Amino acid sequence: MSIRSLFIPALSLSVLLQPTPAQELKPIALPQPQTVGGRPLMQALRDRKSTREFSREPLSLQTLSNLLWAGFGINRPETGHRTAPSAMNSQEVALYVALAEGLFFYDATAHQLQPVLAKDIRAQTGSQPFVREAPVSIIFVADLARLTKAKPGEREFYAGIDTGFISQNIYLYCASEGLATVVHAVDHAVLGRAMPLRPEQKVILAQAVGHPKR
Repeated sequence: MSIRSLFIPALSLSVLLQPTPAQELKPIALPQPQTVGGRPLMQALRDRKSTREFSREPLSLQTLSNLLWAGFGINRPETGHRTAPSAMNSQEVALYVALAEGLFFYDATAHQLQPVLAKDIRAQTGSQPFVREAPVSIIFVADLARLTKAKPGEREFYAGIDTGFISQNIYLYCASEGLATVVHAVDHAVLGRAMPLRPEQKVILAQAVGHPKR
């Protein structure tokens, strides 16, 4: 039986995903994002803030689907264009999703989570205590080789700007839905050893997401 066939909107990822060896992790088909509803934009801007205290309650699969689509999902399927801009439409920033159950890559085209590592690396995304408590850590990884139209010395600059666009989308979604989030610096050496990345890939920063601590 597939993960898709087991899906119930109220179920959390911790129910659907149990720790397993890497070769047994399966792609997770996310439910269709809910693209209507939420607070009006001006209210979301009013409520946007950074929060460093999180409940350990996991996000539902539907919420994670909405969150990732809002951040950098495909909103124009006919062209493959995304919810956030990128320099010269390079789409060089990838979202890696660290959960208690393991590390996944967000495949926006298929709107799926692709398994990467059957290990909880949330504690390695930063040095502050909240990184261990937030149920989701989104790691922004830039593939600098995709920025073919940019000068080599400017590629990290563009990747940083594009990461900021995506991060703000996530902030606004969280403000709209009453979720807690904060961006934070990462220990590039530690995280680089924990994540199986190619030489041309560079970790930019991470963003913790979860329910606010009651």
